[in-house]
Amino acid sequence: MKTKTLVITLLLVFLSSTALIASSHTKMDIVDTAVGAGSFNTLVAAVKAAGLVETLKGEGPFTVFAPTDDAFAKLPAGTLDDLLKPENKDKLAAILTYHVVSGKVMAKDVMTMKEAKTVNGQSVMVSMEADTVMIDNAKVVQADVECSNGVIHVIDTVILPK
Repeated sequence: MKTKTLVITLLLVFLSSTALIASSHTKMDIVDTAVGAGSFNTLVAAVKAAGLVETLKGEGPFTVFAPTDDAFAKLPAGTLDDLLKPENKDKLAAILTYHVVSGKVMAKDVMTMKEAKTVNGQSVMVSMEADTVMIDNAKVVQADVECSNGVIHVIDTVILPK
């Protein structure tokens, strides 16, 4: 009876540790997480057009302030279509890299910052309005979406470099 209980206990420990290992290895990178979410189709298309897919699938870590499809819809008519043209690849890349910070910056860290230097070299302003974190003029609507190579904070507005 003791042997049977020990075997069952060991089996349960093994299964639970296997589940933890599997769950830690199934976390997707930033690009795959954005694709899977379904609300970042425009962002994913822009990342592809700017040639940044491999970078954002890289080791990182990165912090991405990710505008939703609704955020891109707020841009003036024709702006997005213009940015997606091959001749505007550098301008699009500059805008997209303005949404990325090197390192993994979680919400608790963001809330203590006044600004953060982006991958494009400029800094975004970070502020608190009531209980809402603002990145420039964008509200963080969902924070701490952890990915294998960083973290995504979902924002409601496309932020533009100066």
